[in-house]
Amino acid sequence: MLCVDIGNTRTVLGLFDGATPVTDWRVATDERRTADEWAALLGSLVGTRTAGGLAALEGVAIASTVPGVLHEWREMLERHLPDVPHVVVGPGIRTGIPVLVDNPREVGADRIVNALAAATHHAEPGRPVVVVDLGTATTVDVVNEKGQYVGGLIAPGIEVSAEALDRRTAQLRRVELVRPRSVIARNTVEAIQSGLYFGVLAQVEGLVARVAAEIGRGVDETTVVATGYLAPMISAECTGIDRHDPWLTLRGLELVFRRNVG
Repeated sequence: MLCVDIGNTRTVLGLFDGATPVTDWRVATDERRTADEWAALLGSLVGTRTAGGLAALEGVAIASTVPGVLHEWREMLERHLPDVPHVVVGPGIRTGIPVLVDNPREVGADRIVNALAAATHHAEPGRPVVVVDLGTATTVDVVNEKGQYVGGLIAPGIEVSAEALDRRTAQLRRVELVRPRSVIARNTVEAIQSGLYFGVLAQVEGLVARVAAEIGRGVDETTVVATGYLAPMISAECTGIDRHDPWLTLRGLELVFRRNVG
């Protein structure tokens, strides 16, 4: 089965054998790419791991935050994989996790499947689970000890901050997103890197602490799971993060598929 997380910057594709992850790929989310181009790209990727290529797929599950790209994926499924069952996460799709917010339809599909996967694979009895997704945006989502999604927050991601500095300042430029040698930098490049890297560390640690306090728990009484393509850069050094699960969104999509298709 193929699970697809279409994000603003990158599209992550994961191949599953039953519930077992096999391999994953990350490609640019390009709104100019047509349905046929997606089919060609997908066929070349899947063909590297299965003898039958696209014909070997038994199901497809998709979560998308980019409507234009999702439109092309729907067309691609209709034209190139008409006999393959598929699920697109959205209103009317059973997820199995109660969404206790003002308007459940406003919550991004990726955030719901993250919460589902965290509650299924990482929850411990009597402990809430907090998901920190570090991508184009930094999102924090909360599942209480009853397994209910109770909300979260959205902040600009580290790359968005870097782009803003580049565009809105005359003498600052884009830099490589890496950990600098120290917090106190001795040149402009490392000063920007320090602000971005340690800034997001402090942001995540502070947000997790405030979220835990608001739900009446300490950070040590809350399981915090990091995911997203920028999570590997900070998860090891961030004191607020307990686990790093790069497959979290894809695991959630696999669960949604089985609950809707079987």
